[in-house]
Amino acid sequence: MNFKNKLMLMLLLTPLTHAFAQDSDIIKDSIYIQEVESLKEPVKILHAEPLYIDLIRDLGARKGEKEWNLGFGLTDNQVFDSYEALIEYEWAPVNRLGLEVELPFTFYSPINGTPRDAIPSNQLNSIKIAAQWSFYVNEKMATSMAIGYINEFELSSFRDFGKPLIKGNVYNPFFVVAKRWGNNFHSLIYTGPLIEQNFLTNSFHTTYDINTNFHYMIPGTRNFIGIEFNKTLDAGDFDMTMRPQMRVGIADNLLVGIVTGIPVARENERFSTFLRLIWEPAHHKL
Repeated sequence: MNFKNKLMLMLLLTPLTHAFAQDSDIIKDSIYIQEVESLKEPVKILHAEPLYIDLIRDLGARKGEKEWNLGFGLTDNQVFDSYEALIEYEWAPVNRLGLEVELPFTFYSPINGTPRDAIPSNQLNSIKIAAQWSFYVNEKMATSMAIGYINEFELSSFRDFGKPLIKGNVYNPFFVVAKRWGNNFHSLIYTGPLIEQNFLTNSFHTTYDINTNFHYMIPGTRNFIGIEFNKTLDAGDFDMTMRPQMRVGIADNLLVGIVTGIPVARENERFSTFLRLIWEPAHHKL
């Protein structure tokens, strides 16, 4: 076969090869979605879960699901850096009910010559326990809804640890609605009030969070790219941080999430980064 004929053959086959690759990705996505949604009861919809303000458990969780998370973050607060770390365990004891226990830590480091005693003390921020119930799962509309509650026992800093041990409580009911558009595009809204009670003064302070999320799941994988818009209303004050993010599977049951925080309307916070390691001990190999 001469060069001209080879060239013509390549030109004819290229679009066919490209179309086959696209079809292969669609098939992979369809198989993955079918694995999540159709092979077990009850019905469950595949949704992309945000990485920074994450859910208690997958929407439509099935009995026996469980997951460990480790999180690490850095935030520039102008006069000091704050380093956050968390460990959390989430599981589903029955269908559509997710439970979670989380221990979040914060460590502080002065910058620009700021005295150590002028910055907050390192601390185990709180003990958080949470529950989430998926009350609506519509397979035809690829939509799920859930309500939940987080109770956060706020602890004293290491500097004043035990004086008292528990200094307050945060009551946080929330509502979640998520929809998948086709096979790859995902949207989710997570919203609710945070009511903080200070035991020392017996005072209450309420803020309201509205978190909107948009993600694109890479064809044929569990990987995604997306963004969170974390918004807080506080007595007329409005704060928002945009958090571009990506999730990458590095093993069948191990995922890593990378998040960048870009403040849009915050007075004291600058850029931040956050890393989440997600381990699913009982993950079913697809």
